[in-house]
Amino acid sequence: MNIAKNLERASLYFPEKPALIFEGRTYSYGELNGRCNRLANALRALGVNKGDRVGLFLPNIPAFPMAYFAVEKLGAIAVSINAMSKKREVNYIAGDSGCKVVFTTSELRKEVPVEELPALEKIIIAEGEAGNDLDMEALISAGDGDFRSLDMDPDDPAAILYTSGTTGFPKGATLTHRNVVTNSATAGNHAGVRPEDRMQLFLPLFHCFGQNFIMNSAFAKCATLVLHRRFEPEAVLQAVVDHRVTMLFAVPTIFIHLLNMDTSRYDLSSLRYFFTAAATMPRETALQWKEKFGIPACEGYGLTECSPHSLYNHDYRFKHGSVGTPVENVDVIIADEEGNELPPGEQGEILVRGPNVMKGYWGKPEETEKAIRNGWLHTGDIGKMDEEGYFFITDRLKDMINAAGFNVYPNEVEQVLYQHPAVQEAAVYGMADPVRGETVHASIVLKDGMQVGEEGLIEFCRANMSAYKVPRKIILTRELPKSPTGKILKRILRGDQ
Repeated sequence: MNIAKNLERASLYFPEKPALIFEGRTYSYGELNGRCNRLANALRALGVNKGDRVGLFLPNIPAFPMAYFAVEKLGAIAVSINAMSKKREVNYIAGDSGCKVVFTTSELRKEVPVEELPALEKIIIAEGEAGNDLDMEALISAGDGDFRSLDMDPDDPAAILYTSGTTGFPKGATLTHRNVVTNSATAGNHAGVRPEDRMQLFLPLFHCFGQNFIMNSAFAKCATLVLHRRFEPEAVLQAVVDHRVTMLFAVPTIFIHLLNMDTSRYDLSSLRYFFTAAATMPRETALQWKEKFGIPACEGYGLTECSPHSLYNHDYRFKHGSVGTPVENVDVIIADEEGNELPPGEQGEILVRGPNVMKGYWGKPEETEKAIRNGWLHTGDIGKMDEEGYFFITDRLKDMINAAGFNVYPNEVEQVLYQHPAVQEAAVYGMADPVRGETVHASIVLKDGMQVGEEGLIEFCRANMSAYKVPRKIILTRELPKSPTGKILKRILRGDQ
């Protein structure tokens, strides 16, 4: 088994068919697979072998799938690094995973702290001037086009995607070839992806949603990807017109944005399918979307640790407000604190079991044992199931902020704030937002005699973390509410009852 065999099969049966369309350039399946072969040979010549970790610190450009599949062909492990990451974050992820090689761009190169990463041997520049680093296009041009993917054990690691946990720094969810192959096929089956489909991809490829649910399911079904660097409304809608896009995947904030746009000048008649995930779609938004376009935005539930697809709404009967029923070959239950299944209507933790559940957290056996117990992944999300087996998300156990589909772990933001010389105490929490779902807020107690304003603290955060983690609002206060044991009571800061 090997994820890359999906690309090889598509290349065999549809060599001339467009696999990827990006900024006026079209790559056929034959060309895309050939470029991946040459890059795989080049990587092997550089000493990359089975099991080695290779970082993909890249935006949404064709180099991402090329590097990804070249790595998979070799049996190495693709480590996705958020393209918005700063040096401190890149240092942690590349160091924790032990990346031997990192693909990046000349623009992002400054955020790779080579001197602090002893395992890192080579940097490959995929866009822009390579300077003293290796040039990806030169490697492809010089590489041999003949390469056959290694046969991997289904449980061999294929990819590491970092996700914030309940404690400490982000953890690397290790997905196997079985995880990705089965879950991308499942996603394609439930969404009804066909070879003639053209699938819009503007969600980040470093995220499990874009990487597996869209990219890998597209190539598994021999469809065409219409790739964008980022979500730009006019460009995305014009691409629907120009390329007759049939499937659009987004998060609720984007659906809200599109609903508020005048789309009448665009011919969107080719669109036959919409899908939303990464955050709960507001019921009112879902109803407005169906009224405007005549088709519901199908909804799903998953998390990186589940590759990510676990629940889907729906193949047969769509139910507003629900994230659906378990996808094929996956079991989902609502359980109490002891892991006992609860009856319909009762709230509890969502547990998932199936071929989509990760191998574990990279290098963290204790964290893995906490997350996967008796074969069930404990998601940290609270939900309930109705009498018909439809699931509903009601809350989160994890102290996590979901900002427009991106998970923000408060402790990570707090650790940065505590590095500011004026900060004595910091509490980071999420506040409800009608567009983004939640926004990051922080309450700060300053040290005696120290002065700094809200904007100064926000600028400090911007310099030290990804933009989506930066607090939108900082409140300076004399003290933080605490329990008798000294624990900061964030529910009071949020205004919860």
